[in-house]
Amino acid sequence: MKQDKLQNKRTEGDINNTHARNEWIDGITDVKTLRLLEKDARYFFHQALSSPCLDVLGNCSGPHIENISGKRYLDFHGNNVHQLGFSHPKLVQRLTEQLQVLSFSTRRYTNEPAIRFAEKLASLLPSDLNRVLMTPNGSSAVGIALKLARAVTGKFKVVSFWDSFHGASLDAVSVGGEAVFREYMGPMMPGVERIPPPVIYRGIFEGNEAKCLEYLEYVFAKEGDIGAFIAETVRNTDVQLPSVTFWKAARALCDKYGVVLILDEIPIALGRTGKMFAFEHYGIEPDILCLGKGLGGGIFPQACMVTRDRYNTFPDISLGHYTHEKSPLGAMAALTTLEIIEEEKILHKVAGDSLTMCTSMTILKEKYELIGDIRGRGLLWGVELVTNRETKEKAVEKAEKVMYNCLKNGLSFKVSAGNVLQLAPALTITRTELKNAIQILEHALNSVSN
Repeated sequence: MKQDKLQNKRTEGDINNTHARNEWIDGITDVKTLRLLEKDARYFFHQALSSPCLDVLGNCSGPHIENISGKRYLDFHGNNVHQLGFSHPKLVQRLTEQLQVLSFSTRRYTNEPAIRFAEKLASLLPSDLNRVLMTPNGSSAVGIALKLARAVTGKFKVVSFWDSFHGASLDAVSVGGEAVFREYMGPMMPGVERIPPPVIYRGIFEGNEAKCLEYLEYVFAKEGDIGAFIAETVRNTDVQLPSVTFWKAARALCDKYGVVLILDEIPIALGRTGKMFAFEHYGIEPDILCLGKGLGGGIFPQACMVTRDRYNTFPDISLGHYTHEKSPLGAMAALTTLEIIEEEKILHKVAGDSLTMCTSMTILKEKYELIGDIRGRGLLWGVELVTNRETKEKAVEKAEKVMYNCLKNGLSFKVSAGNVLQLAPALTITRTELKNAIQILEHALNSVSN
């Protein structure tokens, strides 16, 4: 039972205080780094997935982060904010210029950067997905989406997936399905019905999305008063990709039962999967779309919710009454991010990189029995490690060893679900840098396998 509880806590990332983590910390010899890590541990509140810190950063640029001793890592984690890489020069210039003119916009006033961003975003989305509310972070965008769904439908109940992540605030945790965020937090927001996700490799509905859809409709029909279905279009953390058939059918079920479809693309939009928005792969539209993380270009914290024109009928309530509701800096960051993705033809580049990743990951799977499954699209890939391909037992300890071996050699990523190496580099990474990262990964797999 204790082991199962520990395993549940690994859903989102690696565990802080394992033997391997302690060995990594013990291996740090730089005096200044050790002093700063000690101060960090003294003054910051300790929490899962964050403490103790791995290193002290001093610089970041392009696809790299660099510690204060000058060691560089190719960052295949990036908190999902690095679609443009780090410190993109055009974005830095635009934000510097904006700071010198209008650094804040008081509520009840608007500003040109915010208007230009909203107009640009609406131009990229289909049909009547034109109405925007800006928020400081993704959790807030999810909170607005949940409130709007209640206002639109008059129903407070929500369906979501177990193991999903929609943010760290209490309302977002309530509709999420990860144990590490839920412990000590009850009672949660009422009216949330969770169902197992359509996972192709392992899981209750393994290889049987039709059964998941059957379960979804069963809940819609039995509850009778579901207002919203919230889901990640593509599961980011351990990279789960439902089929086109699944999403088309799920969209149809929402229409049939009058349920608002909220798609959370906070970590996976803006080119990560090779499309500006992940739902474009599936030929569907959400009723509400949540965006964030990379929207601020890896510099400024910016998120937003987008919804349909026909839902713009609640001027008498405050759905997203935030201090930085129309931040000119956040809007300029978001607008410039969208422009750079288009100007640098990043979507086209990612499509080519996706083929490179698919070929390379397939070769690694054929070579190493340790790899049970590979899955991905664009520059979002998951490599699932198992002790045995037949039983699919999770290779938790070896996954952690692979991660630290890679860190030692300059490649950073996170381990999800205990055994899935999640690989998500900057979309601006060069083909040479991408291949270098794959070589570091193969070296680690070979070392751990032997």
